[in-house]
Amino acid sequence: MGSGEQMKKSKKTLSLVIPCYNEEGNVTLFYEACQKAFQNFNMNVELVFVNDGSKDGTMKELKKLVSLKQDRFLIKAINFSRNFGKEAAMYAGLKNVSGDYVTIIDADLQQQPELILKMVDILEKDENYDCVCYYQEKRKEGRIVSFLKKSFYKTISKLSKINFVDGASDFRTFRKYVVDSILSLGEKNRFSKGIFSWIGFQTYYLPYVPEARVYGKSSFNMKGLFQYAFSGIFSFSIAPIRFVTFTGTLFSLLSFIYLFVVVIQKLFFSIDIPGYATLIACLLLIGGIILFALGIIGEYIARIYVEVKDRPIYIAKEILSNKEENLQDEE
Repeated sequence: MGSGEQMKKSKKTLSLVIPCYNEEGNVTLFYEACQKAFQNFNMNVELVFVNDGSKDGTMKELKKLVSLKQDRFLIKAINFSRNFGKEAAMYAGLKNVSGDYVTIIDADLQQQPELILKMVDILEKDENYDCVCYYQEKRKEGRIVSFLKKSFYKTISKLSKINFVDGASDFRTFRKYVVDSILSLGEKNRFSKGIFSWIGFQTYYLPYVPEARVYGKSSFNMKGLFQYAFSGIFSFSIAPIRFVTFTGTLFSLLSFIYLFVVVIQKLFFSIDIPGYATLIACLLLIGGIILFALGIIGEYIARIYVEVKDRPIYIAKEILSNKEENLQDEE
């Protein structure tokens, strides 16, 4: 082994986890941005792309990157058998990194690779911090969406008793032992923002303003954001179940009191029991509350059902690397 190769082996490694869904027009641009950002970087750089069942030519472009004859980056491409979602893509990427520092970053260039340098610099200079996270200083979205997101962070922080920083993104850099802690949580219904907060560790927060998406459009819509929010609440809080218990107890108490009042009115004051309209209104109210409660209980049961089946979080169709010794076992 030559001295140059020994020196390269002795360097620290920075690994980038890059989830990709329909990013055909962005992955090459992202790679070029990384070349520019890390041209004077004094660590080895590993790029781990995860193709999350894209419907366009994303994997074709990733194969081109893997086949490039260059030693600047270690490049790996994990191709899912279908779309498993960004949470699964992040998990797969974290499971296949080898770096001393690990960064999660999107491929659409809204998060510029050059910003990673500041995160690594903070971790290098201060051993007290285990993670550095970027949060959105200014939201480029409508007032309604911004209000809903702020409300979500406040709500989930109170319900779960875990501190969720408003605007904190998945764009963050971890030390390797933090990644190991994240992977030790093998739950199938993954809500990474909650996991990142739950495991603890000292996190340094940095403000940033996302750039405009270079190619394509975001797959997130209002429906997806609501589903993501409810997933987070049900994954990290049992408050909805306690709400059902409280509501059931309250209405049982009110029903008992009302029954007592009706009996007293009938026996001692000869007052007729309220008629048909009142009875129907009460039945509809109580019936609606019961169905709502069953829905909440059903959501938790469905999550238990998914966990008990113990299916893998993702299935990799193929794993490509420009350094064969870099390949690791997959789920």
